[in-house]
Amino acid sequence: MKCIELNSEGNFDPWDPSKLKELQKKEFDDRIGQKLLFENKTIKVWEVILFPGERLPFRKISGNYNFTSMTEGLAVSRSANGKISLVRINKGDSMFMKHEGQESIYDFENIGDNILFLHAMEFKPLVEKTDGLKVRFEI
Repeated sequence: MKCIELNSEGNFDPWDPSKLKELQKKEFDDRIGQKLLFENKTIKVWEVILFPGERLPFRKISGNYNFTSMTEGLAVSRSANGKISLVRINKGDSMFMKHEGQESIYDFENIGDNILFLHAMEFKPLVEKTDGLKVRFEI
């Protein structure tokens, strides 16, 4: 997977006005994918299928997750800080997104000719128990 920065943070001049309006509404989803395939006390597994021209709207993500691509394609991702990245995805590519509770707001759009098919594994946050130990779930 290769990411190329098309636009730097803080510069909203080249942005499509409809995307800026969407950001200003602040109606963000917190789902990583379109369809939840599996969930237990520690993880959620999501599916994303984007046909050419389809897009996941802006989402507010604060958890860590890993995604793996089942297909190759080309995408663009816009961040609420103004950054725009071009993403070249190869079949089998995997990437870990570390948020550690810090909120990030971004979208993801298929701008290629192929269907993008991704699986994402979202890691639920650690739960701190009263004895100071951190665990992934309550026992």
